[in-house]
Amino acid sequence: MNKENILRNLPSVNDLAVEIKNSSGDEYSFNLIVECSREVLNSIRQDVRKGKEFLTAEGFIAEKVKDLLKRKSLNSLRRVINATGIILHTNLGRALLGEKAQNAVRDILYGYSNLEVNLETGKRGSRYSHVEGLLTRITGAEGALVVNNNAAAVFLILQALARGKEVIVSRGQLVEIGGSFRVPEILAASGARLVEVGTTNKTRAADYERAITEETALLLKVHTSNYRILGFTEDVSIEELSSLGSKYGIPVVEDLGSGFLVSLKQFGITDEPTVQESVAGGADIVSFSGDKLLGGPQAGIIIGKEKYINIIKKNPLNRALRVDKMTIAALEATLREYIYEENVVDTNPTLRMLTISQEALKLKAEGLMEAMNSKLGSLTEISIIENYSEAGGGSLPTTRLSTWAVALKPYKGSANGLVEKLRMGVPAILARIEDDRILFDVRTIQESEFNIICSRLFEEISRE
Repeated sequence: MNKENILRNLPSVNDLAVEIKNSSGDEYSFNLIVECSREVLNSIRQDVRKGKEFLTAEGFIAEKVKDLLKRKSLNSLRRVINATGIILHTNLGRALLGEKAQNAVRDILYGYSNLEVNLETGKRGSRYSHVEGLLTRITGAEGALVVNNNAAAVFLILQALARGKEVIVSRGQLVEIGGSFRVPEILAASGARLVEVGTTNKTRAADYERAITEETALLLKVHTSNYRILGFTEDVSIEELSSLGSKYGIPVVEDLGSGFLVSLKQFGITDEPTVQESVAGGADIVSFSGDKLLGGPQAGIIIGKEKYINIIKKNPLNRALRVDKMTIAALEATLREYIYEENVVDTNPTLRMLTISQEALKLKAEGLMEAMNSKLGSLTEISIIENYSEAGGGSLPTTRLSTWAVALKPYKGSANGLVEKLRMGVPAILARIEDDRILFDVRTIQESEFNIICSRLFEEISRE
């Protein structure tokens, strides 16, 4: 059939849309069906005019429209199965919420809430009241405030307490958080003036002291949560810096970045300070993330001396950076587990994934391998191997987490091709490739996801 005949025999947009609407019922709106029908027909016309082969089988065009309808009906933001072993994967949304936090968010979504109403007095309340008492109780601080992330927390602290004045920071702590977001740039944007002291690898208390002037507003200590400087180094402890701040009447701020609320030293994770240690060390203000090592929703948490917290709360930018009811609900439920659960390491998904034993990981890997063998039969080569996971999210850069992974190699097609199909399907599955094998690190895979992974693998491999 020549080009003109093919183009002449194509159905009209309306006829095609009506046909698909009659066969699909109420699954899709007619407007969406019309949009997809027009897009498919336009694409076919372009291909025909370019001389590309066109399949004339009955129902071919309708099937192309239905495939497009499925793709367009999917939310852009959707569930992903994380088989990479990176616990706080920034691109995958970082921390998983625990069951109680999930339930708290669902409950708030069903209706109205007392976000800013004191139910005892009937008067207007503060949204921070739902978490402030929990944060002060857990950390030992006098006051607390929550904004939308830790970069915002640092910016707000600097803007409220040091605008137009000097902030002293060690050169070894002028970190880049990610996405080219750097401490010096945050300082400049806040209106504060950066004063660098010491060197990249060595800074002493005397370096800070020599730099103090009448214009000094803050002494800032930034925990290098996403990298470490090793070897010939020297740093100033929060205790030393706080003592110096007290001597000159200058507040000391510590940006912890990730923010542990429990020590995991018994599990071999020793290079990350806890928030409580910073408060006990004398820091006047401490900031940290809610969605990293704390294991909650995205948030920037500010705790410290009440007089400074009150100043920060009154800053006009606080309203622009405030969190919504869903974040408050998830954070409150997460924090309550730190107080009331006997072992938060088991109930908090982030802490559980960080501390799970090698024995448990191996059993989990064997379970996934068994499920894959049962579903895939002779389609693939499958084994379990020892490997390493990462904390991710700019946390614990020197901590290597030994893990077990299922290694899969398809007999047909390539590992690269299969991992791409897994990523693009529904639900999306992200895994790693090493030595031409796909690795499924069970540290970040939920057991409820085993059957889904096996079904997706069978679906994609069977098409080869």
